[in-house]
Amino acid sequence: MITDYGDITDQSFNQTTYEACKEFCEANGLQFNYFKPAGDSDAERVAMIESAIDEGYNVVVMPGYAFANAIKQTVNTYTDVKFVALDVGAGDLNTFNDDGSIKEEFKVPSNLYCAVYQEELCGYMAGYAAVKLGYTKLGFLGGMAVPAVVRYGFGYVQGVDAAAKELGITVDLKYAYGNQFVGDADITAAMDTWYQGGTEIVFACGGGIYTSAAEAAAKVGGKIIGVDVDQAGIIDGDYGEGMTVTSAMKGLGATVKATLKDVIENGNWANYGGKIATLGLVSGDDPELNYVQIPMESTQWTDNFTKDDYKALVKSMFDGTVKVSDDTSAMPAHSIIVNEYDNIM
Repeated sequence: MITDYGDITDQSFNQTTYEACKEFCEANGLQFNYFKPAGDSDAERVAMIESAIDEGYNVVVMPGYAFANAIKQTVNTYTDVKFVALDVGAGDLNTFNDDGSIKEEFKVPSNLYCAVYQEELCGYMAGYAAVKLGYTKLGFLGGMAVPAVVRYGFGYVQGVDAAAKELGITVDLKYAYGNQFVGDADITAAMDTWYQGGTEIVFACGGGIYTSAAEAAAKVGGKIIGVDVDQAGIIDGDYGEGMTVTSAMKGLGATVKATLKDVIENGNWANYGGKIATLGLVSGDDPELNYVQIPMESTQWTDNFTKDDYKALVKSMFDGTVKVSDDTSAMPAHSIIVNEYDNIM
């Protein structure tokens, strides 16, 4: 496994992927190691991929869109190596013109498998849950407006809107991007303005940008929605018990284990190589089997929105009764009040 630009203790993509790879390899008697780039650059990521291959590793797992260029620089050279890329899609691999049209389409070779996620679905779940749990003044703080973050945000808007309609209430939502994946003083100041102005809960979506939202929330007893993994442990531990109401999660660990099991134990690489798979709901009955979900244990359920209510929502989404758009070209239609802001940075 290669880390992107974080470490295996980041409580996010790297840690989840590392733990899943390690657990699978230990259970199956396979050699495993992880490699951490010296810096946040394509060259450093390529160097670590090559180091792993030089040491004899023939399955390389990479989490995050930041690997796109490193993948393009290595997969066609090391054709005997199987590459598994999590959260890397066509939007990351293709080259685009200024008008958004495709300039050069990347052909996924047979030794590469990419898994992307329907973030709009778990974004919807989180927004729907927040309103059902009683929050009426909400915020969305995205990192950079890359496709995955936009899908999270637009799904969130749709979920908030649906719950507000069901309850017949007015909901206000502030919506902004930080234009980076880390928190800083300027973003914290913007979040201070939001929370002190009445915002109750913010979906902080994008790497370490949650730190700015959490710092601001801690000053006024505000709440946070985590992203990618169940962030209750790290956010509540660092900023205050009970701060994290829920998290919109991707099943990176489940993806790693299921893919490696099928590829290594069953020899089914042909089902994966050369493909970009979009992962979402696979069960209408057990939400925890799905590749997108909110956490069953740490979500702050109430009588107004219970685990059973969540299961019913997932079932409706799975069978198509509830439809969530994945269109990222424009803000979804809505009846709630959405205040859109320019990039904070």
